[in-house]
Amino acid sequence: MTKELVDGMTGAASKNGIKFSARSVGGMFGLYFRESPPNSFDEIMESNRVKFNKFFHSMLKQGIYFGPSAFEAGFVSAAHSEKDIKETIEASHKAFESLND
Repeated sequence: MTKELVDGMTGAASKNGIKFSARSVGGMFGLYFRESPPNSFDEIMESNRVKFNKFFHSMLKQGIYFGPSAFEAGFVSAAHSEKDIKETIEASHKAFESLND
């Protein structure tokens, strides 16, 4: 389900022309406002933290809670359903779309 989440969000960002990437291992994932996932501290610092902040607040308004820092990992657990993942991806479409305003 974690791969479904990050792939869905990456697709939503792409459809909205937003530089975004994600990386996941097991149930853990990271979201990055840059073209590709970072491989170093310097690359992490190149991520667009302003866009992350706007994305975070847009998702929060839709009832989706991510860590409030662009540097935090997220986790999918057994408590998350397919419906939760689908709703999160749908909310991300709206959030990415709002970044173009």
